[in-house]
Amino acid sequence: MDLRIFTEPQQGASYDDLLAVAQATERLGFDAFFRSDHYLVMGDGDGLPGPTDAWTTLAGLARETSTIRLGTLVSSATFRHPGVLAIQVAQVDQMSGGRVELGLGAGWFAEEHAAYGIPFPEKRFGLLTEQLAVVTGLWRTPVGDRFTHEGKHYTLTDSPALPKPAQGVALRDGRRVEGAGVPVIVGGKGPRRTPALAARFASEFNASFPELDDIPAMFGRVRAACEEIGRRHDDLVYSVALVACVGADEAEVSRRAAAIGREPAELREHGVAGTVAEVVDRLGRLAEQGVERVYLQVLDLADLDHLELIAQEVAPHAR
Repeated sequence: MDLRIFTEPQQGASYDDLLAVAQATERLGFDAFFRSDHYLVMGDGDGLPGPTDAWTTLAGLARETSTIRLGTLVSSATFRHPGVLAIQVAQVDQMSGGRVELGLGAGWFAEEHAAYGIPFPEKRFGLLTEQLAVVTGLWRTPVGDRFTHEGKHYTLTDSPALPKPAQGVALRDGRRVEGAGVPVIVGGKGPRRTPALAARFASEFNASFPELDDIPAMFGRVRAACEEIGRRHDDLVYSVALVACVGADEAEVSRRAAAIGREPAELREHGVAGTVAEVVDRLGRLAEQGVERVYLQVLDLADLDHLELIAQEVAPHAR
């Protein structure tokens, strides 16, 4: 099981804060550093020093790390034109030496759109579908060919489909398309359309903050959607994102829960939380439910000792 660190910088974090967490993530042997893509604090708090842009952040981290994967969970389709997003991700992938992954979703937080003047259409699923088609289509177009898309939301005409990301993929006919191999992550709780999108476009399906008993059914719908279009369901990685709060003892669990404004009992019910033994047991249960990768949502970015405890005492059991 892969363990990845997942941060929420809109709650109040500078680039330097994120850099410290990303470098600790790499030093401690975690698989990846991911961040949300939001522009407004949620809940109580002032969000100081203010939002950081996801892809600007990842560009910086691409040059200041060397081994960990880097990505978004998830970028909003409302924030960027898909042609621009394809260029941004390709460039950051080049800057990282091929370590980038793109989580892309429809967007949901209306208040952040209002706060920064970003249009927020009522119906966004079609927007997301076209963005996935455009971004992956641009990347998969062989160098020297052209890409055209005529859709309801976007029209691209005779695009050179450049630049390509560093990651490539071998196609079934033996050709290799450079830059087509950036993993795309699709997630959500929708029972029909979301699994179909994951089957069509994704390398990974992510269930973010699910009720634990619901995970097998969610994964099952994605597997069925893959089979409907003739894709092997085990082509995808199946992952979850859950809040993390781990302590060496009960006092440390309580202290870390208080630092993020949560109750230990609630965290134990809905997250990866408790003492080391409890968390190891929870990860074992998740593995039994088909989870191959866990994004540990770390909310106190100043507590690097938390990451060290998980790396030393929990991660060896997950591997």
